Amino acid sequence: MSRAAKTVFAFGVYLVGLSGLLLAIPNWLIGLFGIAPTSEVWIRVVGMLVLFLAVYYIQAARAELTGFMRWSVYVRASVIGFFGMFVLLDLAPAALLLFAVIDLASAAWTALALRQDVLQSPARPIQPTL
Repeated sequence: MSRAAKTVFAFGVYLVGLSGLLLAIPNWLIGLFGIAPTSEVWIRVVGMLVLFLAVYYIQAARAELTGFMRWSVYVRASVIGFFGMFVLLDLAPAALLLFAVIDLASAAWTALALRQDVLQSPARPIQPTL
């Protein structure tokens, strides 16, 4: 597994854990961030969606889907902008930014790993086409 794939795989594992908490004990998790407890199903729907994303990340890492890895850097890095806006608009507590920091740090880790993988890959000779 390439360096970049390992970072994406690790992020997928993180998402599996996060989804487990959202599915099993969501009020405990959101309570840590100052969000009011809920008995509505929406939080578990979010947990299900996070689990589905985890599967995509893990499978993309296992298949060495470099394009996916590159795209994920931009998407994960954008989370801080969205969460920052939610906090500025007083739609969410500032503690929510902790999740965004994890996404941003993992995106930076993947970006660096992608760069290292390119720099350390052997140069492939150009094959003439007939």
